[in-house]
Amino acid sequence: MNNINYQKELDKIIENIAKGDKIPTLLIHSCCAPCSSYVLEYLSEYFSITVLYYNPNIFPKEEYEYRISEQKKLIDNLPVKNAIHFIPTEYEPEKFHQAIKGHEDDKEGGERCFICYELRLREAAKYAVEGDFDYFTTTLSISPMKNAPKLNEIGLKVGEEMGVKYLVSDFKKRNGYKRSVELSKEYGLYRQDYCGCVYSKLERDGQ
Repeated sequence: MNNINYQKELDKIIENIAKGDKIPTLLIHSCCAPCSSYVLEYLSEYFSITVLYYNPNIFPKEEYEYRISEQKKLIDNLPVKNAIHFIPTEYEPEKFHQAIKGHEDDKEGGERCFICYELRLREAAKYAVEGDFDYFTTTLSISPMKNAPKLNEIGLKVGEEMGVKYLVSDFKKRNGYKRSVELSKEYGLYRQDYCGCVYSKLERDGQ
């Protein structure tokens, strides 16, 4: 069993950064504006951040586009120490369906989700390498419904394979999730009631 406290590991990294005079660059994969709200508020003090919105799992297309607009609204209005840049991506659901083929009937939170984590983290790592970022990470660990140890395991593996450092996290710690709910209300953000993929939507609808 993985008993690593990823928040404490992140504390150590931030402590070292704070001692230096360089602001490192960080590419953050974001699943949605509400989940990113606390993460951006927290990390923008220590990093020069670019948010990548890459989520081919989202269904339907209108949901994808709405989440992008909400992400942009948050970035445009959130008061932060260092400016935040934004990279939206095109809607490519076929990549998600190809990746999870054979796992369509998996339960939410199972292997299908882990494949989806890796799909998105690999794309984030690719952008991080191409943009010569110091680190990459994801907002996904803020959700109580997401497996933080698995996310960090995948992120570290992908980062090592692709030659870019993965910033470990468990953003739900220290009331991170609670703060994201507060910020969502403050900025009037749309909080979706399903993870995003068609299978989570069906499960929400009891189908």
